Amino acid sequence: MLSLNAIKLAVVGLGYVGLPLAVEFGRRRTVAGFDINEKRIAELRCGKDHTLEVSEREMAEANHLVFTSDSKDLENSNVFIVTVPTPIDIYKRPDLTPLISASEIIGTVLKKDCVVIYESTVYPGATEEVCVPVLEKTSGLVFNRDFYAGYSPERINPGDKEHRVCSIKKVTSGSTPEAAELVDALYSEIIMAGTHKAPNIRVAEAAKVIENTQRDVNIALVNELALIFNRMGIDTESVLLAAGTKWNFLPFRPGLVGGHCIGVDPYYLTHKAEAIGYHPEIILAGRRINDNMGVYVASQLVKAMLKKHIPVADSRVLVMGLAFKENCPDLRNTRVVDIVHELENYDITVDVYDPWVDPGEAYREYGIKPVPAPLPDMYDAIVLAVAHRQFREMGSVVIRKIGKEKHVVYDLKYVLSQNESDLRL
Repeated sequence: MLSLNAIKLAVVGLGYVGLPLAVEFGRRRTVAGFDINEKRIAELRCGKDHTLEVSEREMAEANHLVFTSDSKDLENSNVFIVTVPTPIDIYKRPDLTPLISASEIIGTVLKKDCVVIYESTVYPGATEEVCVPVLEKTSGLVFNRDFYAGYSPERINPGDKEHRVCSIKKVTSGSTPEAAELVDALYSEIIMAGTHKAPNIRVAEAAKVIENTQRDVNIALVNELALIFNRMGIDTESVLLAAGTKWNFLPFRPGLVGGHCIGVDPYYLTHKAEAIGYHPEIILAGRRINDNMGVYVASQLVKAMLKKHIPVADSRVLVMGLAFKENCPDLRNTRVVDIVHELENYDITVDVYDPWVDPGEAYREYGIKPVPAPLPDMYDAIVLAVAHRQFREMGSVVIRKIGKEKHVVYDLKYVLSQNESDLRL
């Protein structure tokens, strides 16, 4: 087994998760930061990060970090941390293609005593059942004799400048007791909040996948409460504020559930559960509720327009926000697109405005061309879909000026007070 001082580290995958990790390690030890996206590597070499997770100053301080898209540059590494995406496909099944591809790349440079640590979200068992066989096949080495594995789930929260990689407690694990000790010691170099060493890799995998499944189910409950209260003519936010006066009431709010974690991870767990013969009812029920919120929002908006005698067909609606969360350019699995597409089914022209997102990425991913800025007196309805700082600063007076003389404002994120909007979720 390697000693801590003998580690030559590589981080494979330099997105929202991998880059902050590579930068933190790069302050203290030599790190090869690898990504197959050559454009991304060129950007990082210039000290720029379009995800806005790492500043130019932080990048400059990581003076032991080298960026590369050439797998040959990984040949001198002996510990690899894999931080690639683990999405779902159109049928909501786990797509392990990026994870398998990363394992194949590492397998070509794997040597005796190397350790491969996975951070990507997976179902319990995936590391040893899917990734390790790829490593063995590609390298010709034997697991737990020639090389070892670990799992330490990522806990990055995009756009969150308070809870960062070093300030969030880290779960660690290894395929042998010795590997677990090494993995834990390695992360302890940068994790100021401390570590929690899980008894094995499967426990660590399961811990990660239920973190976001729990949040998903809780949000689904509040979304369902909103559906009920809206039918009763009761303001959901007022109910939640009243209930929140009890010390142990959990402060969840209704809304769209997107992003790379909460809207995806539950499907990894349900996939594995069904593979072993168990049909998970609560988790899938929560997913159905959350996945249908975009359609519900569109229908509520149309009804509100009709009540104000605003013609729906050929009307124009502005959706404010496209990113999956506030103050963040991340477009992955954003459910705002569900609102856009559903409104278009009513023959409504929908414009999207989001000062955070890259217009080119929005078009490539969703076929949406965001408007540079909304014009006054132009829209029959306005949907506040994301609570970006800029939208809060605009306030109701400025937002109302975007609408025509007769219009509807639907506030999904409580950006405005109750009496400043026509409709709230």
